Amino acid sequence: MSSTQSPLPTPAPTDEPLLERIADAAIAAEIETGRREETVEEARRGVFRRLARMTAGFLLVLAGLVMWVLPGPGLLTIAAGLLVLSRDFPWAARLLERVRARLPQDGESQTHKGVVVASIALAVVSIGGSIAFMLV
Repeated sequence: MSSTQSPLPTPAPTDEPLLERIADAAIAAEIETGRREETVEEARRGVFRRLARMTAGFLLVLAGLVMWVLPGPGLLTIAAGLLVLSRDFPWAARLLERVRARLPQDGESQTHKGVVVASIALAVVSIGGSIAFMLV
């Protein structure tokens, strides 16, 4: 390859704004790889659902990391976030298996219901108390 040739093709100039091109590319990819999308509107909803799912998963993981240090069910919340993310990211599924191995389990390799109920109750009380403290 000579020094004057570019290794990457340059995109054709366009008048479309960058966000519109990204949205069009995401919709085209959703139609190409989606399971149920046959129209542009269905693909648009699929992209929105996927973005909402990824946002929720990352927020759960972030909340779990915070609760790992502060009172709350940190590891369980991280596992819930990774479970949500595992639908879209293979690395999240692999990391979820490692986190599941660290969760307390009973003899049948299931997380004990008392741990789950207590963790959820503690999270609700912690979040509710934090919100009440901020409002006062």
